[in-house]
Amino acid sequence: METRTLDQVEAEIAQVQNELNDVHGTQTEVYARIVGYYRAVRNWNKGKADEFKLRKMFTLEDSNRFDGVESTVKATAKTVKEEAKAQTMTASNEIASFDLFVRKTCPNCPPVKAYMANIKLTGNMIDVDTAEGLNEAALKGVFAAPTVIVYNAAHEEIARGHNVEELTAIFEPAVALA
Repeated sequence: METRTLDQVEAEIAQVQNELNDVHGTQTEVYARIVGYYRAVRNWNKGKADEFKLRKMFTLEDSNRFDGVESTVKATAKTVKEEAKAQTMTASNEIASFDLFVRKTCPNCPPVKAYMANIKLTGNMIDVDTAEGLNEAALKGVFAAPTVIVYNAAHEEIARGHNVEELTAIFEPAVALA
């Protein structure tokens, strides 16, 4: 075994500390979905890169108050048109109110907002860009904006819609029965 002096050990320690101060990592490659496929974010054009910076990542794991994952998945497995037809057939599912979940930067929100403005029901518009709105979305299993949740008089959810076509399927049968 080699014997080293205290000066040699201190010199080795100083050399290692200098090396540690000069450590440089490598750039991390981030991939994200863009127009139907995954591509490195650094290769995106300026507009898409700016859009990526504005995205809010919502994960179910981050929501500490969300319950009922299975029931939400099963409910969304049906098409909205089938749900709307089945739900408007009975008087107990008469539409009474709604919650509209939107974002400021959402390109699909303005037409849904305009459609819902013409619906003569009490409703809440909830901005998911705020902490309170995001918590409310997590509680109700809302994963996208825009989302409209429709309730009956007992404030039980009876339907969901994400665009004007789906909302028309929900509200048109209700208008015809009235």
